[in-house]
Amino acid sequence: MLTKRIIACLDVTHGRVVKGIQFVDLVDAGDPAELAQRHAQSGADEIVLLDITATSEARPILLDAVRRAARELFVPFAVGGGVRSLSDAGALFDAGADKITLNSAAVAHPELITEIAERFGSQAVVLAIDARRRPAPGTDAREVSALAIDRSQVPLTDVIPTGAAVVGAEWRDPHHLQELRNVGLSEVFTAGGRKPTGLNAVSWAKEVESRGAGEIMLTSMDRDGTRAGFDCELTAAVANSVSIPVIASGGAGNAEHFAEVFREGCADAALAASIFHFGIHDVRELKQHLQQNGIPVRLPC
Repeated sequence: MLTKRIIACLDVTHGRVVKGIQFVDLVDAGDPAELAQRHAQSGADEIVLLDITATSEARPILLDAVRRAARELFVPFAVGGGVRSLSDAGALFDAGADKITLNSAAVAHPELITEIAERFGSQAVVLAIDARRRPAPGTDAREVSALAIDRSQVPLTDVIPTGAAVVGAEWRDPHHLQELRNVGLSEVFTAGGRKPTGLNAVSWAKEVESRGAGEIMLTSMDRDGTRAGFDCELTAAVANSVSIPVIASGGAGNAEHFAEVFREGCADAALAASIFHFGIHDVRELKQHLQQNGIPVRLPC
């Protein structure tokens, strides 16, 4: 059985690591290079650095922060935020990244996924999906309105209003309705969680796999920073719809939450930020708990 990965995430803005709740109320958590080194030394299998305001501020990612963090690392290092082109991806690889993550630019220009995968390999392309549950108002959470999101039927530029009940599209895939029943209307957001896209998370995950993404980093915006546990239902729905690895993100609060998302959420890896930054859990401690509970992990030396 393949070992499960524990990934430490650094959400960076203007050169500092920050953390908030549901993508807002950000507080300073420290220097990215120092935190990257600390997490790697304590046993993190990978480090992810996300420049969370590069897209919304329409600026390039801060390459200096990437270079400084990369110099301290001996584990795989993924970087994202503000990647809009093949040349942006190349600059990050030159700065020391092993993988890049795409979100907003991939939604706007899905062909970019394929371009980067063909140039640098699918293993180097992580597609970030920030999703929030959007059940239709007045309906039972177990049932979903007839909001059928299909990229071939709904223009990308059309943003579907939150809570819309009908868009006039027909269900093409009989399994799609069941997926939406299972996870509510899990809508994809871009621009650091600021912009709804009208895309369903499960359908979008399938598309990005077909376009060459090698991995999916799935963040539950509803759980982000709450420490209430991962959204195992959403994670399992996405993981069971694709054959590439899925990284669960959003909601980690204790070691058992990680065990749950590996067992029930079918995740290949789990990512956390605040519980590591603020010393609530050491990665080594976490992995020992997982191993004791039958979850295969790589223990640090």
